[in-house]
Amino acid sequence: MTNPSIATIDDVQTLLSGQDYVCGRALATVAFLALKLGRPLFLEGEAGTGKTEIAKAIAAALGRRLIRLQCYEGLDAASAVYEWNFAAQMVAIRAAEATESSDRGTLTDAVFSPDFLIERPLLQAMREQPGGAPVLLIDEVDRTDEPFEAFLLEALSDFQVTIPELGTIKAPEPPIVILTSNRTREVHDALKRRCLYHWVDYPGFARELEILNTRVPEAADRLSREIVAFVQRLRTEDLFKKPGVAETIDWAKCLVALDVLTLSPEVIADTLGAILKYQDDIARLQGSEAKKLLDEARSTLEPA
Repeated sequence: MTNPSIATIDDVQTLLSGQDYVCGRALATVAFLALKLGRPLFLEGEAGTGKTEIAKAIAAALGRRLIRLQCYEGLDAASAVYEWNFAAQMVAIRAAEATESSDRGTLTDAVFSPDFLIERPLLQAMREQPGGAPVLLIDEVDRTDEPFEAFLLEALSDFQVTIPELGTIKAPEPPIVILTSNRTREVHDALKRRCLYHWVDYPGFARELEILNTRVPEAADRLSREIVAFVQRLRTEDLFKKPGVAETIDWAKCLVALDVLTLSPEVIADTLGAILKYQDDIARLQGSEAKKLLDEARSTLEPA
């Protein structure tokens, strides 16, 4: 499964940096081991810390297809694996009946053939892909329920799925599997044991600044430093939803679009919707609170 160009942890960091993904040593290590050992990688952490992005970066860096299964409440195995194209099947049955060209057994075999199969992400990941095994991203697995977790446990153990009408389909080469969780609930230990685990935390100042400089290089140096310092200070507040790195990047892009060179309480008040997504959190920063946090953030900055 591992790519010949990935022989060390440094290689992982280099490949990911080539996709504008700034990766810490600990995350690069567990990613390297997942690739080297062919183990699923389970990434848990707050929303917006880069869990989904690393799957995209790995797929792009290795030249593999990215197959994404976006999880949601009520997701079942059928929706994740396959379904039959009933409309096309009915057309085929009506056409056969009109011409009387097939007996019942032959018609049944025909309409339950791969031609009428709609492949969903898990089945797609079991297929042979140009360029090598795909990257299968199972995103926000914590949004599903326990029966689907149990199904995933079996699928990820054997890397195969069974379609009653067609039989068992086994991956010729196991996909590179990355699962993410925002920890809205605890994922069962049995699933986690199948994976290598890593908690993706908010980055420190230096790494978040490096990320911002990589993703929004057009931002002025002073503005980038102030943005990161302010967001880092904001995360220490008692907020319903703390801003992630994704919000830091979005806010910087907004400020650049407004030709802002340095933060001010007025600019912060006008653009809070880029970093905070709940009205109660936004209301906390009205009036003098934004200026207070900005002053505190600036006091932590060394001269550029």
